[in-house]
Amino acid sequence: MDLNDLAIASGKPLPWHVEPKNAIDNGALTRLRFAPTMQWKQRYSAIPRSEVFPVVVALLLAGSMWFYVQRVLIGHQLADAAVHGSPRGNLSDLYPRWLGARELLLHHRDPYSPDVTREIQIGYWGRALDPARPLDPKDQAGFAYPVFVVFLLAPTITLPFSIVQTGFRWFLLILTAATVPLWLRALCWRPPVTTTAILILLTLGSFQAVQGIKVQQLGLLVGGLVAGSLALLARRHLAIAGLLLAFATIKPQLVLPLLAWLLLWAFSDWHQRRNFVWGFVSTMAILLAAAEYVLPGWIWRFRDAVIAYRQYNEGAESVLDTLITPEWGRPLAVLAVLVLAVLCWRFRRAPIESSAFNLMFALVLAVTVVIVPKAAPYNQVLLLPGFLLLVRGWGTLWQKSAQMRLILVICGLLIFWPWLAASALTVAWFFLPAEAVQNAWAVPLWTILAIPPTVVVLLVSAFGEFRNASLAGPSGPGSRLPGS
Repeated sequence: MDLNDLAIASGKPLPWHVEPKNAIDNGALTRLRFAPTMQWKQRYSAIPRSEVFPVVVALLLAGSMWFYVQRVLIGHQLADAAVHGSPRGNLSDLYPRWLGARELLLHHRDPYSPDVTREIQIGYWGRALDPARPLDPKDQAGFAYPVFVVFLLAPTITLPFSIVQTGFRWFLLILTAATVPLWLRALCWRPPVTTTAILILLTLGSFQAVQGIKVQQLGLLVGGLVAGSLALLARRHLAIAGLLLAFATIKPQLVLPLLAWLLLWAFSDWHQRRNFVWGFVSTMAILLAAAEYVLPGWIWRFRDAVIAYRQYNEGAESVLDTLITPEWGRPLAVLAVLVLAVLCWRFRRAPIESSAFNLMFALVLAVTVVIVPKAAPYNQVLLLPGFLLLVRGWGTLWQKSAQMRLILVICGLLIFWPWLAASALTVAWFFLPAEAVQNAWAVPLWTILAIPPTVVVLLVSAFGEFRNASLAGPSGPGSRLPGS
């Protein structure tokens, strides 16, 4: 009895197959071939060359963005810091949280205290900030997070930060790539392999993701947790989805609007969706109780830290405040929240599989990025589900009207401008002096703040096309987006 006979007898296929006996009788050696490898080769060889070209273009765009950030943008920052004597330490957004977690869990010190803040500044900026120096950064780099973030960082607090920093950077790179298939699962969309590859490359090569990875921003971790939570919802693992969303509240300003919508959605069909609420509430209760145990009264210290953060970050203005001034931005933000609330109430009963549910959580996240009091580009990773929805329904929207086509062209240029400009600067780097190219460092960022409102406008436009999908189930007319 040979290996193939054993496989047949056991009823379990082996991961390889052996050439038949006549191959041995003819003097040929027995060869072991791994079936998964052969299947992958056959699948790859079946991909037309016309589909490979867009992947190569996406790879070049992503590579250009990383080159721009490393050589042009960071090069300009280094030169500017040398001229003005600005301090530059590790500049890791993880460091204040990591040091605060270490001091709290190992030495029982208050991470919000001025002494710990000063130690954070020494590592983050390279020295403690001096109020007497007008050119010193305004960002005090304090521990402005809920205390329960320390539980996520606890496994790393005994390691040197250099190791933690490198490991976390790679972790964010892998997690950011993984958010694409997670969001695709949440949207119930299975595009071709080449489309998925292009989406992953463009995501990893976006300025928003590159910035977040470079500075080790916990916002990317929150984006991954939110994507995982919605993907689990799509698979009807409601309790675990609630658990992940509770951990995502380490940055509450990014999660609270989505949480409000999902709780409304869950209470609207309590019998079917109550496990999501129980998963979230139980996990949140454990986190809050544990945080109170390690630092009694922490919530008031956290409130003071947030107030101080808004002061030394010049009010931490939102995207709308930055684009059209606070006098116009804040009323518009209130209007956006009111409209969003009406839509949330209108679609609160939407089934998980419906396009209405997909549109709602994508729109809630997009509006969050627009109104959250911090216009940092790395927060825009939460725009990814909205972007994927628009890619999925682009053909249908394009055929709607001439006005819609004009909107799509303008919005498309705004979204793709950073890649186009970064590619141009990358090419210019090899033909022009480095200083001349670095002086144009701001060009790829011209449209960065316009991207979140652009996505919101397109998603609202999509509601007109998909308004009949409000309460449709998986077999109804709203179960799939047009063009999918």
